[in-house]
Amino acid sequence: MPRPDKHDPAAIGFATQAVHLGNAVDAGSGAVRSPLVMANSYALPEDPSTMGWSNTEHPIYTRNGGKNQRDLEYKLAALEQGEEAVVFATGVAALHAVFFAHLRSGDHVVVSDVTYEAVWRLFSELLVDRYGITATFVDTSDLQAVRSAITRQTRLLHTETIANPTTKVADITALSGIAREAGILLTVDSTFTPPPFYRPLRHGADIVIHSLTKYINGHGDAMGGVVIGSSDLLRPVRSDALVDVGGVVSPFNAWLISRGSITLPLRLRQQFSSAQRVAEYLAGHPDVAFVFYPGLETHPQYELAKRQFGGSGNGGVLAFALEGDSRRQNDFVNHLGVITSAVSLGHDESLIVHVGPDGRGGSENYPEPFREYGHLRLSVGLEEPDDLIADIDHAIRESGDGAGRT
Repeated sequence: MPRPDKHDPAAIGFATQAVHLGNAVDAGSGAVRSPLVMANSYALPEDPSTMGWSNTEHPIYTRNGGKNQRDLEYKLAALEQGEEAVVFATGVAALHAVFFAHLRSGDHVVVSDVTYEAVWRLFSELLVDRYGITATFVDTSDLQAVRSAITRQTRLLHTETIANPTTKVADITALSGIAREAGILLTVDSTFTPPPFYRPLRHGADIVIHSLTKYINGHGDAMGGVVIGSSDLLRPVRSDALVDVGGVVSPFNAWLISRGSITLPLRLRQQFSSAQRVAEYLAGHPDVAFVFYPGLETHPQYELAKRQFGGSGNGGVLAFALEGDSRRQNDFVNHLGVITSAVSLGHDESLIVHVGPDGRGGSENYPEPFREYGHLRLSVGLEEPDDLIADIDHAIRESGDGAGRT
C-alpha cells in the first residue's frame, strides 16, 4: 500500500482532506499551521509596469485574493470536488456574485418558491427594479411546473438542496436534466448540505454556493460565502464580482473558517444524528402541531431524501410548531435553557428562532401549517441529544397551555 500524500485530494479520504488541505508548514517560521497573513498588499515583481491592477493570478492586493483566502478556496474546491472556488465576505455576497456575473438586463430566472429571504428580495424586487431581470418563483418539487416556467429568456434555475426554512428537498439530478435540456445554468445553494454529506456538482449542478458562516465554519464566529464550479463559470465571478464589486472575505475570517472546517465531518455526524432523534421526539409529542424534517416518514420528500442523500443523514435543521398561537411559541422559547434563541444555523450550539405566519418574504408559498402557526426553526448543535430533548420537554410543559404544566 503506497504512502498517502496529505496534499493530494485524490489520495486521501474526506476527514484527512479537511485536516490537511490548504495548510502547510510555514517556510519562514517553521510553524506547522499556515499563519494568518493580515497584509493588504503583496510585493510586486521587479517590473510591474505591464501588470493589470485587477490581476488575480498572483497576490498583489487582498481584495483580488490574499494568502488565507486562496488557501481556503483550494480547500473548499477539493472538498466539494469542483475545479475552482471563490470566497466572499458572506453567503449573500456569494449568491449575488453568481447572479451579477451570469445575468444581464432582460434575462429571466426560475427560482424555488421557498428560498433564502435575501434571494427572494433580489429576484422579487432589487434585480427586477434596477436591472430588468425577471423571475418566476416555482415549486421546484413539481418538475413539470419547472419546465413550464422556462422561457426563451431564461438563463438560470436556482434552488436549495434543503429549503430554508420548510426543509423541502430538491431533486438535483432531475433539475439538472431539465436545465441541460433548456441550455441554462443550474445553481444550487447547498448550505444545509455541505460535503461530504452531499455534493450537487456530482449530480449535475453547474454552480454550488455555501454560506460558510453556517456548517463549514461551524463555530458561530466568522462570516463568509463561497462559489464553487468550473473554472470557466467562475472566471467572471472572480474577475467581476469579487475584484470589482469587492465583497472579499477578510484574511482573519478566511483563516477562522479554514480552521473551523477541520472538524466538519465529525460535527455533521453528531448534528445530523441528534437532529433525527429530536425530530422523532417532537413527532411523537401531543403538544406539537407539526414537524418538518426530511428524516421523518411523514415528510413530503422523505423517499427523495433517502435516495438522494444515501442514508447518510437528513441535515441538522428542522421546523416545527406547538399547538397554540405565537404567544405559546414565544413562551416555549423563553423557557429553554440549553437551546439558544438566535438566528443562523450550523453552529456548535443549538439555535432556535420563532417566525410568525407572515414573518418573511415568500411565506405565502410555505406549507399550510406554517401559514397557520408560524414556525420554530431549530438548528441542532453539538450538545448531548438527551440534554436537548430534556430541554425541549421542559419548555413544552412550562409554556402556555402545555398539557403537562403543573
